Amino acid sequence: MREAFGAVFDIEPGYLNTASIGVPPRHVADAVAASHERWRRGQDTSSSFNEVVETSRAAFGRLIGVPATSVACGATVSQFVSMVAQALPAGSKVFLHDGEFTSVTLPFVAAGHKIVSTVDEADLVALSVVQSADGAIADLEALRASGKPVLLDVSQAAGWMPLSLAWADFVVGVAYKWLMAPRGAAWMAVRPDRMDFLRPVAANWYSTEENYGIELLLRPDARRFDLSPTWFAHVGAAVALPWIATLDLEAVRAHCVNLTDHLLTGLGLSPNGSAIVSVDVPHIPGVVSSIRAGRTRFACHLYNTVEDVDRVLKALG
Repeated sequence: MREAFGAVFDIEPGYLNTASIGVPPRHVADAVAASHERWRRGQDTSSSFNEVVETSRAAFGRLIGVPATSVACGATVSQFVSMVAQALPAGSKVFLHDGEFTSVTLPFVAAGHKIVSTVDEADLVALSVVQSADGAIADLEALRASGKPVLLDVSQAAGWMPLSLAWADFVVGVAYKWLMAPRGAAWMAVRPDRMDFLRPVAANWYSTEENYGIELLLRPDARRFDLSPTWFAHVGAAVALPWIATLDLEAVRAHCVNLTDHLLTGLGLSPNGSAIVSVDVPHIPGVVSSIRAGRTRFACHLYNTVEDVDRVLKALG
């Protein structure tokens, strides 16, 4: 057990794998457990979960700097990226970062769009704010200045980086990494002037005003792109995201980056300014990490300490 940023975490030393799975604070895990207990006892109806879905929707918006009316809820990033890919005219040119995660890339490939190597020639730029494989951070100011339509994935950024992304056309992200909620909740923010660009290709009971029939009565804002929510994931997200939104995220970023800097300098490498690092070292017993793109990836979140990082350095020293 350890305390960090006002929360208690039941986490074992040596966990450096948030880029794969975030560990919830105790109050988030307790909320999910309580919801499971209500389910076990038959104490919920479908409407019981409406409030948590709206709470998590609004909190995701706060974390990226947009109103709740601009945010759609779903389960995975790839579902939302596919909506954008299907809305583009056939044969559109899309810039993708070399080595980008497939949930961002493959929807555009599957839709038959042309993948280009420079931003200048692109009709759309699709990019992770922080790269999954090595923690590289996108130059958002340069991207904004380019004037190109942009889809940003904040799955490896939201929760440790301060973000202000109201300028982006589309912003997608998941709950189960740095936002420390269960897997099964994801969101897409749509800039208001881009609402009509997307087609509701997955229209369903949650994105419309009526649950029966064939009349398409879409909701008036980004909720028209909602996918049926995974209830228990949103129970956790409705506790985790509002809590994160109260934190000083500059302080969280400094905490995380100080730890990765300590790791890199201890290995004789240059700091990268990210909460994720990727290095050529073997698996270390007693340390939870991941292998990505042939290298060992370590991720330091707000619940990590120097003790966790020193486990790596001591094992390799």
